[in-house]
Amino acid sequence: MAKALPNLISSSPWWQFVTWIADPLKFQRVYRRKYGDVFTMTLGGFGQYVVVGNPQMIQEIFNQDSQFDVGRGNFLAEPLIGENSLMLMDGDRHRRERKLLMPPFHGERLQTYAHQICQVSKAVADSWTVNQPFVARTAMQTVSLEVILQVVFGISEGDRYQQLKPLLTEWLNMTDSPLRSSILFFPFLQKDWGDWSPWGQMERRKKQVYQLLKDEIDERRSQDNKPATDVLSLMMAARDEAGQAMADKELQDELLTILFAGHETTATTLAWAFYQVHRCPQVREKLLQELDSLGDGASPMELAKLPYLNAVCQETLRMYPVLPIIFPRITKAPMQIAGYSLEPDTVLMPSIFLVHYREELYPEPEMFRPERFLERQFSPSEYLPFGGGSRRCLGYALALLEMKLVLATVLSRCELALAEDKPVKSQRRGFTLAPATGVRMLLTGRRNPAKISVTAQ
Repeated sequence: MAKALPNLISSSPWWQFVTWIADPLKFQRVYRRKYGDVFTMTLGGFGQYVVVGNPQMIQEIFNQDSQFDVGRGNFLAEPLIGENSLMLMDGDRHRRERKLLMPPFHGERLQTYAHQICQVSKAVADSWTVNQPFVARTAMQTVSLEVILQVVFGISEGDRYQQLKPLLTEWLNMTDSPLRSSILFFPFLQKDWGDWSPWGQMERRKKQVYQLLKDEIDERRSQDNKPATDVLSLMMAARDEAGQAMADKELQDELLTILFAGHETTATTLAWAFYQVHRCPQVREKLLQELDSLGDGASPMELAKLPYLNAVCQETLRMYPVLPIIFPRITKAPMQIAGYSLEPDTVLMPSIFLVHYREELYPEPEMFRPERFLERQFSPSEYLPFGGGSRRCLGYALALLEMKLVLATVLSRCELALAEDKPVKSQRRGFTLAPATGVRMLLTGRRNPAKISVTAQ
């Protein structure tokens, strides 16, 4: 006889599903107050999920990651990123693919990417007009997409670049509200009824993107092994232990995974960072003092080592998790976790949001206070903006580097202010959460343009 799951929510499964999609943060607040750190939700026809907000229990999960499947729990993402995405893999195939993909995102490669990130940030910031409002999230989307195209796809000009850039933007913006996001959660909406239907438009854009990526891969293969440092070239050159390279379909799906995982999340987090830095004058003043202390011509990697800049980015990631939960863990056999007896195929969903808003870990969690990250270090189960265990985000180092360099480059060059004096709330955007208004800002003047060296060294 199967054991009862902990703290099963009794309301209608379809009501739980709709409220989870509409506002997953409110959902978690409500049921944490009622049940505590662990509760079980039933989402319509998708089954039951145990939400976990206890760091000790999450650490137990991470320590036993090999006892879970993860990829098959991400099935909702398959229509967007393809069946060959690392996110959808488990076991040996996941280990092989992760090993192939890891080198481009770590070590000395980051120094090469750093200068490109600063150049892109400078170009976008210099395009703003004084006293003309702009939406921070839209501007950061421009930065993030350009970084993806240059650093990951390795293209910055030409017909293919000109086609890909607007196509990717249109595709990503198709789920820019809770209502439009519902297409990702309700399979019955995923029908291609032609160009006028949302899913039909999504499928056509995906097909166009895949063809452009295939053309780029084919062109690279026809070239005479020209040295390149972009992520795609390094992925194409990678070989597994058997000497096998990634197939074209694998490359295409992994590129789209990087696009969705890296573009949306980074743009959103940067928008929140600009919001809080300009909402808290003392934070902005302290950050500008640190940036100014470097003097003119600082290198990107010198910037990346600034402690308060790092703390501002960490606090932003704490307060505004782009995903409310990390990848689900599905038990492969009966097991014990934190005293709970779990049957096979039990789905555990560690909650970034619940952990990051624990009073005992983060006093006054609703307050933006970067200093907390200068005062103590947090364990991987107490601070997990990029997930954890064997499924920690592969590109976390690049994402954090991009956050720091974009924020530093823009603040060093621009005097900014919030265009609206009112709180900004989160809302669903596809699988992620983003600022509802996008954060409207105003360029009020220019600062020292020589602060950061953006030329390659």
